[in-house]
Amino acid sequence: MTLSPITRRRLANFRANRRGWISLWIFGALFVLSLFAELVANDRPIVAQVDGRWFFPVFVEYAGDEVWEGGLPTAADWHDPELRQAIAARGWAIWPPIPYRHDTLVIGDPPTVLSPPSARNWLGTDDQARDVLARVIYGFRISVLFGFTLTLISSVIGIAAGAVQGYYGGLTDLLFQRFIEIWSGMPQLYLLIILAAVIEPSFVTLLLFLLLFSWMGLTGVVRAEFLRGRNLDYVRAAKALGVSDVRVMARHILPNAMVATLTFLPFILSGSVTVLASLDFLGFGLPPGSPSLGELVAQGRNNLQAPWLGITAFVVLGGTLTLLIFIGEAVRDAFDPRKLPGGGR
Repeated sequence: MTLSPITRRRLANFRANRRGWISLWIFGALFVLSLFAELVANDRPIVAQVDGRWFFPVFVEYAGDEVWEGGLPTAADWHDPELRQAIAARGWAIWPPIPYRHDTLVIGDPPTVLSPPSARNWLGTDDQARDVLARVIYGFRISVLFGFTLTLISSVIGIAAGAVQGYYGGLTDLLFQRFIEIWSGMPQLYLLIILAAVIEPSFVTLLLFLLLFSWMGLTGVVRAEFLRGRNLDYVRAAKALGVSDVRVMARHILPNAMVATLTFLPFILSGSVTVLASLDFLGFGLPPGSPSLGELVAQGRNNLQAPWLGITAFVVLGGTLTLLIFIGEAVRDAFDPRKLPGGGR
């Protein structure tokens, strides 16, 4: 596949921004690692062999009597000392690096509630005796996936709305602008409190609620590009040749509008990650018990005697947003027509 000269120039400008290039690799590695969180942090072995039989507990749930003779006909507790002795005596098991899920209670002596970082729990435990590192991995995955989904869908809606406004102009643009002004003035937090009182918020309901307002972020940028582009000569020529409005918008104006739009996407993504953490911190986010970075911030505030909670939340959230901002700056440089390959002007 041969890249066009302008694409090669943009890639060269992106790589020239070393801070953004390195941030992209770090963020990508962390995101891919979180996608396989079940293989990294889990209270079940990845694979086990007992009495010559193979088990894959991460993917399949087994009853205790399926694994060993002394087990119960309920879900196997792989942390049960008797089961672990049976595995050691009659087989073997490969455990994840972190032998806890985000909801696993760390039981031990001394008590493991708010225990500081140790070789057993690398980032300590929270006020419900859950491993902090496991919750960070699962919470990071949910936050980034939520941010990606919200950014993608809201961008599609916002770009479509801005394109219609800018291309047709006139009364269509006027009515749309008045609607956006009214809609953007709605008290989102109060509406979310009312929603939380009626139904229990979940990943999908929060996503749909935030989509009602987040689509307006790119509308103004796309509208301005379409207002400028609709009067260019090649657009008028295409319309004179009988090209449909949808085709003119998609093929002749939208590619130029996307240059300005793409530079905003990393910043919109960072805002989407932040808004979920904020809602979880206030108690209007994901259901209780869900792995959440915002809930970890709230625990750090409520348990000042356990500073590792607040420090972990600050480092994870601050580091994630910093990486996204650096990537956004590199994307902005890549699409800057004044930038020469290598970073010069």
